[in-house]
Amino acid sequence: MSALTDPIADFLTRFKNASRARKEEFTAPYSKIKAEIARILKEEGYLWNYEVDTTGHFPEIRCKAKYVDGAPVLTDLKRISRPGLRQYVGAEEIPKVLGGMGITILSTSKGIMTGHKARKENIGGELVAKVW
Repeated sequence: MSALTDPIADFLTRFKNASRARKEEFTAPYSKIKAEIARILKEEGYLWNYEVDTTGHFPEIRCKAKYVDGAPVLTDLKRISRPGLRQYVGAEEIPKVLGGMGITILSTSKGIMTGHKARKENIGGELVAKVW
């Protein structure tokens, strides 16, 4: 296994691939930011559940993708800010995804949160991803 340069993109790609392949669950190496992203995806209805598995040598995050009538809830997602090109936005510049049908995930000074919540609290931050 090789070292990853963008572990958040790896987590999001695993989620997208699992949804498209109609897999019930997927795993990824654990980190605090991935757990927070999974928490947001669960709150917004894209995941059924997630849990941290510490039984192995390295902790893993185990997520269950959500499906409605056999179709995945996740249509697509896009990693915005990446290690080579960070994207920062102010509170007024937070983009809406599909006219409010999707969510943006931001890393702010108050933690990882959705774009809607960041707009409500009037804080900007690093645009992590768009999910719809």
